[in-house]
Amino acid sequence: MPEQAVDRRRCASCERWSGARSAGGDGASVLIASETATGTCVGGPWDGSERRARSACGQWLRWQALPPPAPERTE
Repeated sequence: MPEQAVDRRRCASCERWSGARSAGGDGASVLIASETATGTCVGGPWDGSERRARSACGQWLRWQALPPPAPERTE
């Protein structure tokens, strides 16, 4: 299964995307069935439109199935 990094803020890791996926073990990635996987945008700017897992938009929301991001380290 291809992995999509959460920090890229693509549909695969967005709460509004309804496509099939699973959270990666590290919480920093999402596993998708294929590079061409699609799902419907629900409630976002593309509401009701079929979107590919690697698509992006300006209203991304972190998928709730993912653990919270690790705090940034400051030194």
